[in-house]
Amino acid sequence: MPVISAPHDFNEGHLFVDLKSILGCPLYLKCEGFNFAGSIKLKAANEMVESAEREGVLKPDSVIVESSSGNLGVALSMIAASKGYKFLCVTDSRCNLSTRLLMESLGSKVHIVAELDENGGFLGTRIEYVRSLCASDDRYVWLSQYTNPGNWQAHYRTTAPQIARQFPRLDVLFVGTGTAGTLMGCARYFRQWNRPVRIVAVDSVGSVAFGGEPGRRMIPGLGMSMRPPLLDESYVNEVIRVEEADTIRACHQMARRGFLFGGSTGTVVSGAAHWLARHDTRDMTAVAIAPDLGERYLDTVYQTNWLQDLFGDEILDPTRPATPFQTEDPAPREADRWPQP
Repeated sequence: MPVISAPHDFNEGHLFVDLKSILGCPLYLKCEGFNFAGSIKLKAANEMVESAEREGVLKPDSVIVESSSGNLGVALSMIAASKGYKFLCVTDSRCNLSTRLLMESLGSKVHIVAELDENGGFLGTRIEYVRSLCASDDRYVWLSQYTNPGNWQAHYRTTAPQIARQFPRLDVLFVGTGTAGTLMGCARYFRQWNRPVRIVAVDSVGSVAFGGEPGRRMIPGLGMSMRPPLLDESYVNEVIRVEEADTIRACHQMARRGFLFGGSTGTVVSGAAHWLARHDTRDMTAVAIAPDLGERYLDTVYQTNWLQDLFGDEILDPTRPATPFQTEDPAPREADRWPQP
């Protein structure tokens, strides 16, 4: 058992879940939520902070500021608290309440923007607010996860090699796309590996990361209202876009078997399942990356009233399969039935 003195020193990176019994397709899920920040964003946050420290950008009186929809904000809050920095997270109304409260509990301040940008999202507004802060006071230090090479380098050094060691015969890797840090780090690593690996990027419908029309997105995490500056599509073999309704159904399908994952994971799993349904999966080794767990989504993805208000009563219709592989009888199993009083 490890003994640590700083919260960012612990990060379980070798846990995989075999989803075949749940989805009906051969898919291994790399779980990245088992650390004190609760998500894969701890890797990028740690890399960017340490790089800023090495370069002398961060000083004792510095205030770290970052635009985040949630998980990176939590990771930076934890690291800032551990190292003695102040941290201000600039986010928007889609950020889960539990995430905002968690950042504040760690001593950070949270600023919520309400004005939409030209693409119908909040990212542009958040970035402009960060820029104005940095221009007003040189104590503010913007790590800029959207352009910082430490974002993808963290996954080149850790996430991809962890997958490679566990699955030396990997055929296809599914990676959710937000800033594209995880995607580019893994894609660059496997481009240089000893056998070809198909890289499939998973995006949310309504995101403009890979082009297309902007649209409403209510689940934070994946997707962007601008093209990610870190993205190099030459490393990507294919892009899958997932409707948020399918994200929710995938989350609930896994939860019914005891695995409570976050919205980003639901998007990646749904996209992977639909891709696998169209391909011959015999002798195929497929891995998807799960960015976080589900506790921070209890008031959204797992909250019935929120779901019905935004997606209608049919969102949790048990007769509609969550993935194309689901063949189980939609009627409740005997083990799922509650005893009558």
